[in-house]
Amino acid sequence: MLRFGTDGVRGVALTELTTAYVEVLGSAAARVLGTGTWLVGRDTRESGPALQAAFARGLTVGGSTVIDCGDVPTPALAHASFVRRMPAAMITASHNLFTDNGVKIFAAGGSKLSDDIEDRIERELDAILGADDAVVAWRAVSIASTDGSDVLDKYVDHIVGLFATDELSGLRVVLDCANGAMSVAAPIALRALGADVTVINASPDGTNINARCGATHTGSLAAAVVAAGFDAGLAFDGDGDRVIAIDETGAVVDGDRLIALGALQLRSEGALTGNTVVVTVMSNLGFHHAMREAGVDVVTTSVGDRNVLEALDFGGYAIGGEQSGHVIYRHSATTGDGLLAGLKLLQRVRSSGRTLADLAGSVMNTYPQILVNIRVAERHPDIADELADEIAVVTNTLGDDGRVLVRPSGTEPLVRVMVEAASDVQAAELAEGLADIVRTRYT
Repeated sequence: MLRFGTDGVRGVALTELTTAYVEVLGSAAARVLGTGTWLVGRDTRESGPALQAAFARGLTVGGSTVIDCGDVPTPALAHASFVRRMPAAMITASHNLFTDNGVKIFAAGGSKLSDDIEDRIERELDAILGADDAVVAWRAVSIASTDGSDVLDKYVDHIVGLFATDELSGLRVVLDCANGAMSVAAPIALRALGADVTVINASPDGTNINARCGATHTGSLAAAVVAAGFDAGLAFDGDGDRVIAIDETGAVVDGDRLIALGALQLRSEGALTGNTVVVTVMSNLGFHHAMREAGVDVVTTSVGDRNVLEALDFGGYAIGGEQSGHVIYRHSATTGDGLLAGLKLLQRVRSSGRTLADLAGSVMNTYPQILVNIRVAERHPDIADELADEIAVVTNTLGDDGRVLVRPSGTEPLVRVMVEAASDVQAAELAEGLADIVRTRYT
């Protein structure tokens, strides 16, 4: 049975992640987080309406009423949860293709769930599934829902209101909306702030979300930026909680550089609380060197923007995120927000008078990084301990000029081997050596 991973529950839509399972998950969530009013939204994949209806039906069985928010970005739903102090559920598989889907749940106030709350929901879920004929009669339940179509408009108003009128005037930007949930909100926001905007991959049909586009496939965006001489490009993922930028030369500006530039910008404004930034273990060694040289402290967490958020809240810090493009401006948002992070980057470009390539290139040097994903027979949550001796050998080889990370995927039966080194050749050799050990022992 599916369980919570690093970012909600996720699986193959309608086969692994069935409507029956999502119904029970909704009822279990209501038992734990409260049976009042819930906000429920979805991204643009074709399985979204059925799974959203299933979750809403489970909530209704659990005693809740539902505000149907329709197609919205995850940060828009989280913002509505914060403003209205209601729990929320987002039907999305983030950057995955349309064949997958998932459920992200937010507590009232827009924050992702703690491990303890997820455990409690899973126990309730098990209890419901353990009861005889527990869900047989649910199909006839009439969902008590109201219209939440204003959630998107209020989110856009909130984001635009964080910036000065025409703050992006003069900038020419290409947006790749991944045929996903940012297809409406992002163009409206940038144009409202004065940017000259061209939009690609903003025609969702239910099956083209993240299909060779968006934050995980930036080739078409880079080509569009360079071909027409634009200042920058922004690529969102399917649910809009992450962004990757493209500079005017077509080069990728990843989450590490976005966070580094954001931290230095906040410090210049006197808003970098505690002079600290939060990242995960996946952030490049070059990021750590750059922050050390700039005199900024770094807190490092496990993978997952939820872990970053917990560290931000614990220390009262202002910014954190992941190399993959999840960036949290904590004083303005409760979760990763690709639109907000992209606008902050463009604000820096516009106010500095420098090109994005100049800004991104000067903020840090990136160590060559090789990531190898090995599909295994079953998940191995303690893989780093199991391979401690082998990892130590590689770590000693690298010394201060690199690092190694071996970890399980939080959502799939994968082991991820990451090596950073002074050269591509060394990183590849060491990563493949560890990957071969994993293949031999676990596949």
